[in-house]
Amino acid sequence: QVQLVESGGGLVQAGGSLRLSCAASGRTFSSYAMGWFRQAPGKEREFVATITRGGGNLLYADSVKGRFTISRDNAKNTVYLQMNSLKPEDTAVYYCAASRSLGLENRDSRYDYWGQGTQVTVSS
Repeated sequence: QVQLVESGGGLVQAGGSLRLSCAASGRTFSSYAMGWFRQAPGKEREFVATITRGGGNLLYADSVKGRFTISRDNAKNTVYLQMNSLKPEDTAVYYCAASRSLGLENRDSRYDYWGQGTQVTVSS
C-alpha cells in the first residue's frame, strides 16, 4: 500500500511558476514509476508527465513539454513537478500517481495509487 500526498498548488499569474511535491509513504517508493495527471473542470483527467523508478526516463504530454519538469528523490520518497511559464489552460487539479510498471506509462489505468490532488489556478 502506498499513500500519496500532494502539495504546492495555488494561485499564480500567467507566466509564473509553481513546484508541486508528492510525498509517498512506505519503504518501496523506488519500486514505482510515478506520474502526474490533471483534471480541469468539465474535462477528462489527462496525463501530464511520468518518470521511471530510477528517474532515468521521462515522458511529457505535448502540451507541457519544455515548460514542466518531473523529477524524483527516492531518498526522500518524493516526486516533483516544476511548472514554468504557466498558462491559464494549465488550471486544474493536479494528481500524482504510482505505478508498478517498469516503463513509462501515460494511461491512468496503469496507475495503482493516487493522491487526493492539489489545485493549480493560473490567472490571465
